[in-house]
Amino acid sequence: MTTTPNTALKRVLFVCLGNICRSPAAEGIMRSIVEEQGNPDEWIIDSAGTGNYHVGDLPDHRMRIHARRRGLDLTHRCRQVRTEDFDDFDLIIGMDASNIANLRRIAPSPEAEAKIHAMAEYFSPSARYDYVPDPYYEGAEGFELVLDLLQDGCQNLYDQLKQY
Repeated sequence: MTTTPNTALKRVLFVCLGNICRSPAAEGIMRSIVEEQGNPDEWIIDSAGTGNYHVGDLPDHRMRIHARRRGLDLTHRCRQVRTEDFDDFDLIIGMDASNIANLRRIAPSPEAEAKIHAMAEYFSPSARYDYVPDPYYEGAEGFELVLDLLQDGCQNLYDQLKQY
């Protein structure tokens, strides 16, 4: 990310398959962290899906319920990743290997592809996961696990980016 220390806009896009569970949760968590730190004007945070299954929908109701219990209100409307996103964002963060592969297929150039990162790159060393599992077919514990992983990863991502 090429920015001047602490002044340039930080632009982050979180991506999963349908944009109804993991990526809108990451967006909500990152927004919450940025707001708590008092610098939301320095950030553009969004989420999208590689698939077009839920375009225009709110995030999955189960994810919204679990997020709300943590003080997060997920109001994002699902959308699909666009080629323009590679111009509009500095970091495009995929939730798992499948999302990363899909993003690489969409990337319009090698420079655009260099913006793609895995969410797990930002997990603490103690995390037992190297991806964010899809909670869609899981019970409550799946949604809580995802929120825990994303809280950790987004905090570490924020800590890393605030240096720039």
